[in-house]
Amino acid sequence: MRDAPLLRWFAPAPARRLALLRILVGAFALGYLLVRSVHLIGFGGFAADRFDPVFVVDLLVDDPLPAWAVTGAVLAAVAAGAAFVAGWRYRITGPLFAVLLLWVTTYRNSWGLVLHTENLMVLHVFVLGFVPAADALSLDARGGGSSGERRDPRYGWPVKLLMLVTVLTYFVAGWAKVRNGGWDWITGDVLRNQIAHDNLRKLHLGDVYSPLGGWLTAHAAWLFPPLAAATQAVELGAPLAMLSARLGRLWTAGAWLFHAGILALMAIVFPYQVLGVAFAPFFRVEAGYDRVVAAMRRRRARAAARSPG
Repeated sequence: MRDAPLLRWFAPAPARRLALLRILVGAFALGYLLVRSVHLIGFGGFAADRFDPVFVVDLLVDDPLPAWAVTGAVLAAVAAGAAFVAGWRYRITGPLFAVLLLWVTTYRNSWGLVLHTENLMVLHVFVLGFVPAADALSLDARGGGSSGERRDPRYGWPVKLLMLVTVLTYFVAGWAKVRNGGWDWITGDVLRNQIAHDNLRKLHLGDVYSPLGGWLTAHAAWLFPPLAAATQAVELGAPLAMLSARLGRLWTAGAWLFHAGILALMAIVFPYQVLGVAFAPFFRVEAGYDRVVAAMRRRRARAAARSPG
């Protein structure tokens, strides 16, 4: 009974694990907003005929928002993101940041090119915004939050949900390849042609492209069926990562290599994945945190020992 799937889903976890995931994911999302703020605010000045609303924007508005509203939404998202990371009044700022981030990124996608590099980040923030992720390592915890060492199922199942959301995004991507291109996506030239087209388009447009990807498509065509098979193994095999911690870590290594390959062959970067933040739920992040804290304490102790006083 101990290993029953339902019991594993609700296995207790320390409050610090969920809190550290809040900090890691929230800090990345906040950094994304700060780095892209000028770009995101700029959509307030676009011509209305370029507006093609998608997802929640399509449900709520028919016409573009005025420039002041676009700017206000981005600034509000930044402020809510800072509170999210700090864990300040989290019952309000957690959901607020999740909703604002969803709105800002969806509004950006409503102007033509629909990007998907930030989708997993937004989903993770949405999960964390509605769970008790600020019961430790937060401003709220100073006012009576849970001990960071306390283990409870309410800190465990949200981590499992973050993992599930991650593997489902990959599985859906893999299934879409099979549905649209059949198994010829693996055995044929679909991947090779996609890489060649992407790099040639970027070359003609003066954008950053991958010389390695261009060279391989011309001189190493034999390489692409194995790469396509590896891609499908990572994507369609993603749900296996939920079966055990070891399989989860092995899958994250494969997924990271998958994104490193995309960067090398197509000059497309998924920063949330390449930096490893997307895969943090699969690891005991509190163990790494403890090692960092211990190293800092040893450094301070050595500095104090060398001090003349």
